[in-house]
Amino acid sequence: MNSHVPGLSNKYNPRVIVALDYNNEKEVMDLVALLDPSLCKLKVGKELFAACGSEIVKKLVSLGFDVFLDLKFHDIPNTVYKACKVVCDLGIWMLNVHVSGGAKMLDLAKKAIDETKSHVYLVGVTVLTSLKQEDLYEIGFNDTVDNYALKLSNLAFQCGLDGVVCSALESPIIKSKISINFLTVTPGIRIMNEVSNDQARIVTPEQAIKNQVDYIVVGRPITQSEDPYKAIIDINTKIGDL
Repeated sequence: MNSHVPGLSNKYNPRVIVALDYNNEKEVMDLVALLDPSLCKLKVGKELFAACGSEIVKKLVSLGFDVFLDLKFHDIPNTVYKACKVVCDLGIWMLNVHVSGGAKMLDLAKKAIDETKSHVYLVGVTVLTSLKQEDLYEIGFNDTVDNYALKLSNLAFQCGLDGVVCSALESPIIKSKISINFLTVTPGIRIMNEVSNDQARIVTPEQAIKNQVDYIVVGRPITQSEDPYKAIIDINTKIGDL
């Protein structure tokens, strides 16, 4: 596994995580054949995992890629504990859980990883980047997005998680209020003038890195590009990784 050094990025620890938003193995393997583990990591989410199961994760790991398993576990503590123990055996690099599951759930998720001795990074999902301020009000939260994300991030930190999944817009305050070494992983990355689709709080790759983000999750700008390899090279160049 690659060791992370906050603020330092190079070809041995790329900051771009490609979101494999597919539902069949052929499309995934066709894309991955064009990529390189020295230039990017890979994210397997619910759609792909539901379609192809754990075998697709094992195949990607066997090709030398660091894999972020984005299943966002959120359940009773013991269920999350057992699920974390199982997926850690897949050789993944990073795993996430919803911080809103509470301290007991987070503690047991961390315990599961510690017991497997797998060195998997555990990060907590704060506020989904698809949500706007009015969405929080709608579901009963009266705090601002920034404050709520910070509160959840602090809980994740207190429970021993390695970092959080958040918007790049919240990364600076999380880094300054909690720790510069607390990882921030951010989806909602869009290239200039690109349609936002289902994301609300979005930034460009360059803006994300300026906001001290450690890893950026990029989907459509790479997966729907005519030349995915060139797209990754372009993004890595923009964020200073090449």
